[in-house]
Amino acid sequence: SAPTSAAPTGTLLIVKNYTGDRLNFGLALERARAEGADVRMVVVGDDSAFATLKKAGRRGLCGTVLIHKVAGALAEAGASLDEIVEKVSAAAKGLGTLGLSLSPCSVPGSKPTFQLADDEMELGLGIHGEAGVRRMKMLTADEAVEMMLAHMTDPSNASHLPLSPGASVVLVVNNLGGLSCLELGIVAGAAVRCLERRGISIARALVGSFMTALEMAGVSLTLMLVEEELVGLIDANTTAMAWPNLATAPATSQRQELAAPKEGAGTEQHETSSGPGAARVQRVLALVCSTLLGLQDRLNELDRQAGDGDCGHTHARAARAIQEWVRARPPPTAPAQLLSALADLLLEKMGGSSGVLYGLFLTAAARPLLRSTDLPAWADAMDAGIEAMQRYGGAAPGDRTMVSAGVLGEALGNCGVPNTGGVWSCWSEAMGMLRGMEQLWAGARLRAGLGQPGEENAPEGET
Repeated sequence: SAPTSAAPTGTLLIVKNYTGDRLNFGLALERARAEGADVRMVVVGDDSAFATLKKAGRRGLCGTVLIHKVAGALAEAGASLDEIVEKVSAAAKGLGTLGLSLSPCSVPGSKPTFQLADDEMELGLGIHGEAGVRRMKMLTADEAVEMMLAHMTDPSNASHLPLSPGASVVLVVNNLGGLSCLELGIVAGAAVRCLERRGISIARALVGSFMTALEMAGVSLTLMLVEEELVGLIDANTTAMAWPNLATAPATSQRQELAAPKEGAGTEQHETSSGPGAARVQRVLALVCSTLLGLQDRLNELDRQAGDGDCGHTHARAARAIQEWVRARPPPTAPAQLLSALADLLLEKMGGSSGVLYGLFLTAAARPLLRSTDLPAWADAMDAGIEAMQRYGGAAPGDRTMVSAGVLGEALGNCGVPNTGGVWSCWSEAMGMLRGMEQLWAGARLRAGLGQPGEENAPEGET
């Protein structure tokens, strides 16, 4: 049926270099020509595994995919069949591919053609399950990629790809079938860095599953020497569903850094100050830090009953970070700046979810204090901090989290301008909340089989 379906300008067969493929496609070509069709064939052999070439030549591997892309782009642009054959044949001469795998592929209805131990890898294997040219112990991704590229470009290797510093290539990092996206990305990063160290420009990098075998946990690297026209053909639009949404830019391991915008006048944060206010801030911070350090073991003990037992360590780490910060520079005395500075410090030094929660609380609490620093403003700051922790953390009063402790301060903050009746009223409300939390905690201990507080060390029968 080839002559009736062939395009009037001719048909190109792109064939991977395997004897069976050449025979069958060759037979189809001859039959089509006998019936008057203009059919050509380009055989692709891009395997760089064998140091000594076999009679059949280099096997066709993943580089064939790039030849398909180039040929399709040329045809779409209206090139003649002669021109397409000439250009893809030239491109195929600048191809090299090498595979590496941790396992053979699965061949339905057949056993694997080779076996690998858990700590072994196979270099130069084929896409149909053929064994490779070298077996070695497991290497890291960087070491494996370095070894692969060295083998591919070794002049003593008869199937090598000549690659000199300054050359420009298209890189294909191909999943042979059983790798995860994470593993493939690690190999791709190693390949980019290794090529850059060799002085090679990576015009484009394709990472994905382009030519696979069933369940083969391996990867192949393909390099195609390119110039501007070939890069344009690789970039040409296509409706092929599996073709990646490729960035039309060179691949590099260098990160582009943008200069931070300059802050205008009056936007400088965390300014230090001196005077009585600074001394008062330092005394308060010193007392907070010494208290947290003194409670380290107790906080760890409490956390072991409800969590992973590191609450004391986490808060001690925060306390030491604050002490070092105060020794290094006087802290700001303006409340908003002080809370913002502490938020930054705890986010960087405290770690864990506690560091994020304190960072949220202090960042949100700082905003109301930009306008005023009277008692109602501090109450608004407490409200804002607790609301931020609840909104992003999902906790509510009574859940035995920092929010439960915070509502005590919120109750006290609702006093407004202090007077005797207001203070005692707020204090009573706060103490009521505290007793309610104590009852919740006692009930939780009983449900967990821990007994009442203080009973955990009592001898059996004496509680």
